[in-house]
Amino acid sequence: MSIAVVFDSAGTLLSTYRVAKDICHKKLLPGIETTTLTYSSPDRVLIVLPVHSKDLIATEPDTLLSEYLVEHNIRFGISCTRKITTADEIGDLLYTDKRCRVGDLQECIRNVWGVCRKEAMLTLNSGAIINMAKEGIEFTITAGGWPFEGAKETISALHRMGVPTFIASGDRVTKLEKMADHLGIPRDRVYGVATPTVKAQIVTDLRKEYDRVLMVGDGINDLCAMQNADIAVLTIQQPGERPEDLYKEADHVVRSVSEVVPIVREILNTTRVCDRDACGA
Repeated sequence: MSIAVVFDSAGTLLSTYRVAKDICHKKLLPGIETTTLTYSSPDRVLIVLPVHSKDLIATEPDTLLSEYLVEHNIRFGISCTRKITTADEIGDLLYTDKRCRVGDLQECIRNVWGVCRKEAMLTLNSGAIINMAKEGIEFTITAGGWPFEGAKETISALHRMGVPTFIASGDRVTKLEKMADHLGIPRDRVYGVATPTVKAQIVTDLRKEYDRVLMVGDGINDLCAMQNADIAVLTIQQPGERPEDLYKEADHVVRSVSEVVPIVREILNTTRVCDRDACGA
């Protein structure tokens, strides 16, 4: 019996703190769930930006974010969206936006730094939510993540059992690789800037290689991948409310990522017992 386990990153392997800045209302929204915020409107698209926080902080706050991105040739990745749209359409709005300032994203970064400053192993991702109907940036976003207690031990335990682990996440690849190095997951098993559709396809592709594929996630953007998996595991280690659809889809609901290990062990043990019984017959 060959088994593979696919993990989401933020909220699943990483304890995550997120903050958004409402551009129109000039209001900071600490502790927000960005995927839920995105999915609450069919016109919103969550994007990630490969920007360096220190470079942004050093920039004049009144600079238009669109001008900063164009000047530094900064591209974007689509993290999640309910709306069917093209990268060109998103880019047309992102790179011509006249409302959002660099200072809006600076506020998000400083807020995350302040909350997460005591964490030794920290990844930082920034981005924005584009509203296609409002034709511009509606929110700036920054998220800080650090490994849940037991996450590294969980990965090690699975690897000792001969079970490969993968990460499929909407976060930036470079940040995910840094965390994967810490957790012990090979970089060629890390899939970044993965939309819900891409996550689902990753699971589908892995099912062609392995007898059982587990998808471990915590948010609505993991639902499609959980539906495509042989076994869906919903982790509620990250505080917050979750849609009922996630609970309905889950074969297991766990309060700690470490609980994935006994689930996998039970599958392996059950398979061995069945194989022995078949041989005895």
